[in-house]
Amino acid sequence: MNRETDLSKVKLVAHTLLDVHIQETAFSPMIVSHPFTNSGITALRNEDGSLSMVDLVNNADDCTKWRSTVGKQIDSAENAHEVFALLNPPYYLTFIKFTAAALSEQDLGKLLSIAWTQEECPNQDCNISKRELLALFRSVSPEYLMDEEERQVYESMEDPVTVYRGVTPYNQKNVKALSWTLDRQTAEWFAHRFGEEGTVYEAQIKKEHIHAYFSGRNESEVIVDSMYLEQITESPEPQFDMQMT
Repeated sequence: MNRETDLSKVKLVAHTLLDVHIQETAFSPMIVSHPFTNSGITALRNEDGSLSMVDLVNNADDCTKWRSTVGKQIDSAENAHEVFALLNPPYYLTFIKFTAAALSEQDLGKLLSIAWTQEECPNQDCNISKRELLALFRSVSPEYLMDEEERQVYESMEDPVTVYRGVTPYNQKNVKALSWTLDRQTAEWFAHRFGEEGTVYEAQIKKEHIHAYFSGRNESEVIVDSMYLEQITESPEPQFDMQMT
């Protein structure tokens, strides 16, 4: 891994993603899919400082102007984080996948932690496989993935670690994912969100196979190498003592 980030290569990847075709949806032009925007209707700043609304789906000239504007923002970025900030969150991990070789370990760790905690359902990102995700986490020292408070929790974990995962009928086949939690109540929430009747699983794993702990969104999340999960069982509903004392 590079000691320093090769910013020119990072920008080259960004420009390549900028040239990707804008995918329309059933709600276009308001909602689209693209590495740099989630809406086909956006605003561009004019030379006099005013804003003009543009239609990226139905007006080719507007789309050309928009790509030019974003391209200039990419070119003016002073570091990888400024390029990353321009992206549409669902494409965070895609961007990291193609720039990892050009990033320093510190930059990769920081961007990976942001992407993982801010991208919805990163375990199911169709643009990057579980094997590729695990390779990214393995390539970064925990000190670059976690902040000081998260590292303290990570270091204080007893070995082996009890972890939980809540799944709904939609993702019930994805039990052996990278994302688990130390908190059973969090797993319960995931199992029953959207009004679903899901399942909470409990497992044991040695601390050496946990690559990171993230406290973002209050999920007490751990990133694990699911190959080393042991004693995976359905976790019974917690029993509460209702007797008066």
